[in-house]
Amino acid sequence: MAIVLGLDLSTQSATALVLDTKSGKQLAMARAAFGPDFPERGHPEGFIPGGYNNEVHASPLLWLDGLELALGCLGVSTDLSKIEAVSVSGQQHGSVYLGADYLAAFADGNPQTSLAEKIKPVLSRETSPIWMDSSTAQECAEIAAALGGNQAVCDLTGSVATPRFTGPQIRRFAKNNPALWAKTERVHLVSSFMASILAGKDVAIDTGDGAGMNLMDIRKGDWSPAALQATAPDLAKKLPSISPGSTVAGSISKYFVARYGFSTTCRVVIGTGDNPSSLVGMGASRPGKIVISLGTSDTLFAAIGGIRTDAAGLGHAFGNPLGGSMSLICVRNGSLAREAIRRECGLKSWDDFSAAIDKSPAAQSAILPMEVDEITPRHSAGRITLGKNVSKESLPRAAVEGQALSMRLHSRWVGTPTTQLLLTGGASNNSSIAQIFADVFGAPVLRLAVSDSAALGAALRAAEAACGEKMDYLESLFCAPAPGVIHPNRALRSAYDALEIELAQKLF
Repeated sequence: MAIVLGLDLSTQSATALVLDTKSGKQLAMARAAFGPDFPERGHPEGFIPGGYNNEVHASPLLWLDGLELALGCLGVSTDLSKIEAVSVSGQQHGSVYLGADYLAAFADGNPQTSLAEKIKPVLSRETSPIWMDSSTAQECAEIAAALGGNQAVCDLTGSVATPRFTGPQIRRFAKNNPALWAKTERVHLVSSFMASILAGKDVAIDTGDGAGMNLMDIRKGDWSPAALQATAPDLAKKLPSISPGSTVAGSISKYFVARYGFSTTCRVVIGTGDNPSSLVGMGASRPGKIVISLGTSDTLFAAIGGIRTDAAGLGHAFGNPLGGSMSLICVRNGSLAREAIRRECGLKSWDDFSAAIDKSPAAQSAILPMEVDEITPRHSAGRITLGKNVSKESLPRAAVEGQALSMRLHSRWVGTPTTQLLLTGGASNNSSIAQIFADVFGAPVLRLAVSDSAALGAALRAAEAACGEKMDYLESLFCAPAPGVIHPNRALRSAYDALEIELAQKLF
C-alpha cells in the first residue's frame, strides 16, 4: 500500500492529487489556474489569445509556474516526504522545443532558482503549439502525400494526418523557422517534458501520448522512420525514445527534494496524455467498458484489445498506458446542439427537455443536429433526418437519439462488445438522456462520480508501475461509479438497428 501523487497539466490549470491506496482515500488536492493565478503571463484561458492563422500557443514556462504553485499549496496540507511515487498527465499534442544545455537545466537542483528560470534560457522556441492549434492543414496534406494518403497515415499511426497533432506542428516549425529548428536538440510532449522536469533528466514518451503525434507506428509502439522522414529533417535524433506507460524513469530530482521536501526514494513514472490518463482514471482501462463524456463536445473513450484503427479515418487510436490501445472519438456538436434544440422547442429548462423526451415514442425517428461543421462525421452544419417525420414535440428525443446512434455507428470499428456504458459530463446527470444512451447501445449505463480523472489516472499509474499495486484493486477504490444502474430496453434493438443502417447509408 502506498501514498502516490498524480499531476495533470491541462489547458487551463495544473492539478496535484495525493492518494492513499491503503485507506482508499484522497489525502489532498491542489490546483493552480493558469489565467487567474498568473495574469502576468498573458494567458487568460490558458493559452495566448489572438494567434495568427489559427495558431494557438502557450508558454511552457506557465506550466512550470503552475506545477510549482500546485506543489507549494499541496505541501501546506500534506507531508510530501511520504509520497512514494509520482506520474503526470499532460494536455495531449502540445510540444516543447529545447536547445543546447537543456539536460543541465533538467538536472539543476538549486532550490533558489525556479523551474521557469532554469528552463527559459534553453528553449529554442519560446512558445508551444497546443491541441487547439489548427494552423497546419498544409503540413497535414504534405505528410499524407509523402506517406501515400490519409488512409495510409491512419493505418500506420492510428489517425489521419490531423492539424492539432504534434507531427504537423513540428513540420510547420521546421519549414518556417529552419534556423531555430537547427538549434533544437530535443522535442518533448507536455507529458514527457513535465516527467523529465520531475526526474531531472530526459524521460521517454509513452506509447499512449506518442500515438497522438502522427509519428509513431501504432502497431510497433515505436517511431516510424517513414513518418519521421515525411515530417522534418533530423527529427529522429531530436525526439526521446518511446517506452511503455509502466516505465519507471528513476527517482525524483534533487530540486524537488530540496525545495518541496520530497523523499529521495520517491520514484517518477513516465507521463502520458490527458486522454489516455483519463481512460485509466475513469476505470475503463480494460476492453468492454465505454466512456462517453457529454459536454460542449461529446467524446467517446474505449480500451481496445490489441491494435486496431478506424478504416473511415474518423476515430483516433492512441496507446493505452496499461497495454494495447484505446479509441477516441470526438463529436463537435454535443451540448452545443442539445442547447440549440432546447431553445428551438421553446423549452425553458432541462426538466422541460426531459419531459418532452419522456412523452415521445422511442426509436421511430432520429435527427443528427449539427450547429457547426462536424468532425465526426465529417459533415457541414445542418441536420440529417432518419425514420418518420419529426414534430416539434418529438424533436428533443429525436436529436438525442440521433447523437447516440451516430456515436454507436462511429465506434463500431473498436470491435469490442459493450458490456457497460459509463457516462460523465454535465448532460449525464439527465436521466432521460442517459436512458436513451442505454437503449441505443443496448448496455447498462452507470454515471461516473470521478472528478479530476486525468490527475487520478496519473496517480493510479504511479501506484501500479512503481508500487506494485493491482489496477483492479485501485479501480475498486477510486473509480467506483455513482449508485444506480440504468438498464436498456432491449425490445428497441431492432428499431435502432434500422435507424443506424439508414444513417450509415446517408453518410457513406
